[in-house]
This record gives sequence, structure tokens and C-alpha cells, in this order.
Amino acid sequence: MTIAQSSSPFAQLLTHCRRFADASSGTDGSAPTPARGLSVVRALHPGDLMVAVQKPVIAMLLQGRKRVTTLGASFEYAPGEAMVVAADIPTVSRITRASIAAPYYALVLELDPAILRALRPAVSVRPGDAPPVRVEPIDTGVIDASLRLARLLDRPEALSVLADGLLRELHYWLLMGVHGPAIAALGVPDSHAGRIARAVDILRREYARPIRVEELAEAAAMSEPAFHKHFRAITTLSPLQFQKQLRLIEARRLMLAEGAKIAQAAHTVGYASVTQFTREYGRLFDAPPGKDIRAASAIA
Repeated sequence: MTIAQSSSPFAQLLTHCRRFADASSGTDGSAPTPARGLSVVRALHPGDLMVAVQKPVIAMLLQGRKRVTTLGASFEYAPGEAMVVAADIPTVSRITRASIAAPYYALVLELDPAILRALRPAVSVRPGDAPPVRVEPIDTGVIDASLRLARLLDRPEALSVLADGLLRELHYWLLMGVHGPAIAALGVPDSHAGRIARAVDILRREYARPIRVEELAEAAAMSEPAFHKHFRAITTLSPLQFQKQLRLIEARRLMLAEGAKIAQAAHTVGYASVTQFTREYGRLFDAPPGKDIRAASAIA
């Protein structure tokens, strides 16, 4: 049985996610579900480049195609494949196949370190040196657990009771699959990845204020030299570069999704100089803010 057959679990997963996204997706194409960290993404046309500092996630592609570049490598994946990002790293992505007749759909789950920690005694998988980003066919166990979640998307009262158990099961099958060794490191709080994650959490929550490296190193329980070394090894960026990308990405969201003016967005995310903001924005997005906004509006 192929994934194209309407009776397959994969096709059923697509049907449930499509129905939910068509009814619930916002202007950015994202449709958050009542289940914690789970969302469906829909796009009606190929998009422009999207720059993000990606949280650890699994993105299951249900229809369409997408290309992602990160860590010096490019991945293009198709229906029936999943991309797992097992670290906080910058990505550049583009939806390459989508149309009104055949939209792009993906089911995206933010990986939960607390669930992974709780599962550690029950699984034999140990953290390994697997690359933090990889694309592989979606495991049968992952599809089945995702389908049980998707069937409840239009039954929020049932989902509120059952979601935690189903999310735990989904994390279990992810740990037991090809992505397991990379994902397992997220559930080890004293690993380098776990310590750096504590610093990343501060940067994500408080990106708009000046943050001293000493504060981040202390949160990670590392010396400053060790912190710099492991932060760059895991994220490919320095802490300052990481914070800068977070600021610029949020500023772009404010301008595109909320209609903020350039100066307003710059000041909101922590820039004192609009000139500096414009210069650094252009380096990241290959166009100054005004030109980038006009181009994105023309595509939309």
C-alpha cells in the first residue's frame, strides 16, 4: 500500500490535518492545535526565503515540497518524509511546491525536553553523534501516533484529556526511530546540549534587552570560554549573533504580520539605531526592510 492510497494511515493523516488547517490557519499559514507544541502549516503558493532560528522540531511533510538550508547543507523533502531539527540552529527555508489546487501541508511538533527526560528510563536509545538535522521517511509508529492526535483535532474536549498521553507516545516513537540518538540529547539536562538550551531559553525570552555573556554562561553552568565553544558548536552562531538573528526575525514578523513601521519594529526588538537595524536586516534577508516588505506583500 502506498502513501497515495486514500485508505493508508498517511493519507488519513493528511485528510485530518488539511481539514483543520483549512478551517484554522492564520495569515501566516500556521494553525496551532490544542495539543501543546503541535501545529499544522498550510501554504497556497511557493514562498520567499524564510529565515529562522529554529527550535528543536519534527516537521512531517504531508503535501507539497520544501527546501531547507542549514549547517552548510541543503535538504529538500517531499510527502512522506520528515525533517528533524534536534538543536536550536538557524535555518533558511523555502516552500518549493504549493498551489491553491494542491496546497502545502506539514504537521510540526516542537520537541519537549521534559517528555524526553521522562522517557529516558524506558528506552535504550542513548545520545549520539548523529547530525542535528536530517530528513528521513516518516516511521510507521510516528504516523500512527500522529494520526490518533489528528483525529481529535475537531474534538477539543477529548484532546484536552488525551493529548498528553499521545504526545508522550509520539516522542517515544521518535526516540526509537532513526532520529533517536540526536533527539535523546535534548532530554539530558546536564549534557552540553541541555546546558546550552538553558542559555538559549533566556535569549529567546529576553532578546530585546542587552544580555551579558556572563549571565548566559552562568545559566549554562559553564566557564565563559567553554560556553562560547559549546554554544557555537551547537548553534553555529555566537551568542551575540544568535540574539541578533532573533531580533531581526521578530522585527520582520512585526512588519509583515502586524504592519509595524520600520522604526517601530527596530525599537521594539531592541535597536537604538534605525540605520544599524536597516544595515543588519539587509545582511540577513538580502534586502533592506522596505524592499523586503514590498516583495513579501507582492507574493502574498
